[in-house]
Amino acid sequence: MSSPEAARATERPTGVDLRVRVGSLSFKNPIIAASGTFGYGIEFAGLVDLNRLGGIVVKGLSIEPMAGAPAPRICETPGGMINAIGLQNIGVRAFVSEKLPKLRRYDTAVIANVFGSCVSEYVEVITVLEDSEGISAYELNISCPNVERGGAEYGTDPSLASEVVSQARRAAQRPLWVKLSPLVGTIGLMARAVESAGADAVVVANTYPALCINAHTRRSHLGSTTGGLSGAGIKPITMRLVYEAGRVIHIPIVGLGGIANPTDVVEYMAAGASAVEVGTAHFVDPRASERLVDGLEAWCRDENLFEISRLQGSFEV
Repeated sequence: MSSPEAARATERPTGVDLRVRVGSLSFKNPIIAASGTFGYGIEFAGLVDLNRLGGIVVKGLSIEPMAGAPAPRICETPGGMINAIGLQNIGVRAFVSEKLPKLRRYDTAVIANVFGSCVSEYVEVITVLEDSEGISAYELNISCPNVERGGAEYGTDPSLASEVVSQARRAAQRPLWVKLSPLVGTIGLMARAVESAGADAVVVANTYPALCINAHTRRSHLGSTTGGLSGAGIKPITMRLVYEAGRVIHIPIVGLGGIANPTDVVEYMAAGASAVEVGTAHFVDPRASERLVDGLEAWCRDENLFEISRLQGSFEV
């Protein structure tokens, strides 16, 4: 007869280890709520168990409050939606005093999305946040298509991207993620540029500029004319960008685009992502991220996969 120790050694594990790492940061699971789709996080506390999430990226923070784009701001499309929120936010100082203290009560990583209309504004926002406790990392937004300045102009020019990232790197003691635009000829070129400038990870990718016209009025469905396309329809395109970026950089990638079910998460991780951000799905179901954690655990158990980190980069050509 085998010994009790041998029997225990051959027993199948009963739990699934969903922990992942993005650079120096450890997350309890790879599910992170994307910026602009989950408020400042605290607004969802009555609907979602925030402790279940791997992390939350809060609404983009500017040095001064911003009113955002004119209404209407969202238009549903086949396979997704177009939004033009225009980075409406209460400003970084109000976030620090009003929102961040409440977020500290929860056991989830808080990532501050940072933007500005010029390099000095990015740095100023980070400087304010540096004195505040409860933030795990910064997500530098250099790719928003819905603002006139500080958005795609940085995200499509490697030299401008390098400048803003290097200046932010000097100001930031915390890990620095850079959210990339999909509108580049070669995603690897931009990814390498921000890696060289000091980024600790890249987020691939932001929304795709788009237009939705009302056939009856012949006017845009959005108050700001154009917006950013997100949702299921962009997933295969963005997944290719994740895969291509992963072939040329050595820093982690966070995948973002059309994630709504556990297999979406698995596919992004197989393509090279260390974690994912969930966005548009929250507009359909505010509890989408929490449900994904449960669904992902069940998927892994069904597949006899007990360490989700093994999925990362497992795609075979």
